[in-house]
Amino acid sequence: MACYSFFIRLSSPYIKHFVNDLFSLSRLTILGLIDMYKIKLAFVLLIVVATAVSCIDPLYPNEQMLQHLGTLLLFVPLARDLFRNKLPLPAFIGIACFTFLHILGAHYIYSYVPYKEWAVTLDIVDADFFQSPRNHFDRLVHFSFGLLILPSMLHLAKQWIKDNTWTALFMAWLMIQTGSLIYELFEWSLTIVMASESADYYNGQQGDMWDAQKDMALALVGSTITSGIYAISFYFSRQKNLN
Repeated sequence: MACYSFFIRLSSPYIKHFVNDLFSLSRLTILGLIDMYKIKLAFVLLIVVATAVSCIDPLYPNEQMLQHLGTLLLFVPLARDLFRNKLPLPAFIGIACFTFLHILGAHYIYSYVPYKEWAVTLDIVDADFFQSPRNHFDRLVHFSFGLLILPSMLHLAKQWIKDNTWTALFMAWLMIQTGSLIYELFEWSLTIVMASESADYYNGQQGDMWDAQKDMALALVGSTITSGIYAISFYFSRQKNLN
């Protein structure tokens, strides 16, 4: 009994410090979750406002409504995550930023986003800088699809492949290519069911017969860049753990 009392007296300061550290860690974790929730909520509210503003005096109302079906599709996982809080912040922000780009493209049905005029007006470039008459905003969005959506695909892949991070990363990269291909097939199907002029407005090919291939290539490049960043991060994290 005396030995037990001696042990309690000896260990009580350490137990006290452990409990205090545990409560401090819990408090920091809770505060971190609250801050993360506020960031996610702010992005969701901004998307709602941006969508509403984009519907004011639309240039092509019918085509814009069709484009905003994509906005709704992107918005659903973001709104759902506000209640579940499962998506890592990089994945959430990636989807949100891509949604903002899509909302802007939807307002001008992609082919008419006046980025050239904006760049010249803001004195970013001279008027002679843009040689091509084609509007390349859709190319930026396809590139951003690979660049920004891969983190969420990686999160999804990790749910299925728990034991191999590298396999999950490769699976996420393949999911981006598959998603890009499915979208191009969807655009092709519109040319069958819609009037030719309406389909052209939505698809934004602008006379380029290789538009689908270029769009998929840009999504591939974007996803490869993000995959490379993750691969470097995984490598150094593994080296740190080994040391």
